[in-house]
Amino acid sequence: MHKDCKKILFTEQQIIDRCKELGKQITEDYKDNHNDVLFVGILKGSVPFMAELVKRIDLNLQYDFIAASSYVGTESAGDIKIVKDLDCSVVDRDIVLIEDIIDTGLTIKKLKELLYHKGAHDVKVVALLNKQSRRTCDINADYVGFEIENEFVIGFGLDFQQNYRNLPYVGVLKEECY
Repeated sequence: MHKDCKKILFTEQQIIDRCKELGKQITEDYKDNHNDVLFVGILKGSVPFMAELVKRIDLNLQYDFIAASSYVGTESAGDIKIVKDLDCSVVDRDIVLIEDIIDTGLTIKKLKELLYHKGAHDVKVVALLNKQSRRTCDINADYVGFEIENEFVIGFGLDFQQNYRNLPYVGVLKEECY
């Protein structure tokens, strides 16, 4: 365990096992879809989760990335900024947004609105972690890896000041580190 980590919430194996379950469910839900589903990873935190998840989905799929940010330090600022937009059209597409964590829900809400505005047919959300206690808007993930309490988490893509993303597990950052 990393010296700045207070405890491990989910091991790499637990995450892999949950991705297998989520992949099976998503495959089942989209098996009759006649178009390739577009999986959109929200940079940067979703990358390890997305890489693990898409391996477990038995569908023709495409993927792209979007970068949106609302965090300053350990708190969501509430102001969503699109840093990198998609490279492909979403018109009449079924989209699955892939997020590392849903906290306040503002980023996901704004991204769903944006994708519908751009002409998406349907937008679903899969999140590795769901922190329901911090929700400030009416938004929920369609697929959730794990529910968590209100703790600052790092690892498996989650960061603090761009550090700790490479940890192979999800852990809680020690308070003295922030």
